[in-house]
Amino acid sequence: MLQLEKLYNKYDHYFLTFKERTTKDLKKKARTYFVTNQKRNIFKTIASFFESLYVFLKEMPDVVISTGAGVTIPSCFFAKLFGKKVIYIESFSRITEPSLAGKITYYLSDLFIVQWKPLLKFYKKAVYGGTIF
Repeated sequence: MLQLEKLYNKYDHYFLTFKERTTKDLKKKARTYFVTNQKRNIFKTIASFFESLYVFLKEMPDVVISTGAGVTIPSCFFAKLFGKKVIYIESFSRITEPSLAGKITYYLSDLFIVQWKPLLKFYKKAVYGGTIF
């Protein structure tokens, strides 16, 4: 997502992610919210779901742009529930096989972007965008 900084800096934006070593500096770039990292734990998943809902209702974005797993599915679900747009960018690390988050979010997205052409066979309505690196 940080590779898209020139684009999103033109708009009011915020980040929703997990608190990790790699995400702690996001607060310097924009409003940043941290939710519970699910780690495939049902109780943490439920907590993250409600934390994501709280942030969504507080911010009420017009568009949700996501690049990966974790908070992606709840955020995209809430966007569709409230009639907002969803843009999903399939992970750069997914070259020949779709991700689980991608498989689910594909049906929620208004624009689905893949970074590798082999993924177009899995996602018929996807757009090839090339790598964002």
